[in-house]
Amino acid sequence: MTTQLTSPQIRARKGATPLVMVTAYDEPGGRLASAAGVDIILVGDSVGNVVMGHENTLRVTVDDIAHHTAAVCAAQPSAHVVADMPWMSYHVSREETVRNAAQLIRAGAQSVKLEGGSLRVPHIEALVAAEIPVMGHLGLTPQSVLAFGGFKVQGKTKSAVDILLSDAAALEAAGVYALVLEGVPAEVGRRVTEAVSVPVIGIGAGAATDGQVLVWHDLLGLGSRTPPKFVRQYVDLNHVITDALTRYAADVRSRTFPSNDETYPTPPELA
Repeated sequence: MTTQLTSPQIRARKGATPLVMVTAYDEPGGRLASAAGVDIILVGDSVGNVVMGHENTLRVTVDDIAHHTAAVCAAQPSAHVVADMPWMSYHVSREETVRNAAQLIRAGAQSVKLEGGSLRVPHIEALVAAEIPVMGHLGLTPQSVLAFGGFKVQGKTKSAVDILLSDAAALEAAGVYALVLEGVPAEVGRRVTEAVSVPVIGIGAGAATDGQVLVWHDLLGLGSRTPPKFVRQYVDLNHVITDALTRYAADVRSRTFPSNDETYPTPPELA
């Protein structure tokens, strides 16, 4: 059985070799991410944007995340698997928060991630008390898109930075083993990273954080949306896949596929 990176091991990586995190949503994603040596796989509610075609993450449910978590974990990855808690799955009560997180752990996740600052402390404490490891998420929190009025860079004023620092300290005290920090100026990313003793994994937060995370479809050039400024695209799979499908269609229509090498031979008694 594959030995996976644990949440205590991730916490111990503070200030060491940067942590590599990527989203994945299915068995091939889990298998390929693990083969590439990724440290953490996030089964993200970004599945709503990049797989389901929604404009934001708010329509994603706990059942959706559990389904995709089970698919990723079927690959038995060596990477740590953390599952996103979707919108409204941790907002009502501590009891409901624990029940929803337990569903994701049963699906195969080793920890859960939730968004928000000090208001989430009681829910994080309830999860930690239930021995469910928790990753926090501050800055541009996509589930707050309606409150923010869009996907907007956060931490642009001194008061906003002070709130981020206070929230990071509160989440650390509540027991998170790591934090995602999204969509903030690089200097803010540095300050938050230096202010807490848990790893801070950045996405659009500069290079001074303890690691980086990107969405699978963004870094692989697979999708229709315009990627955010902070994305580095490593390959254009849209082009690669479209070219392969175009050649396949041409071969079918010209009857050059399948060839004799791709066809079962005729048994002698039928010849």
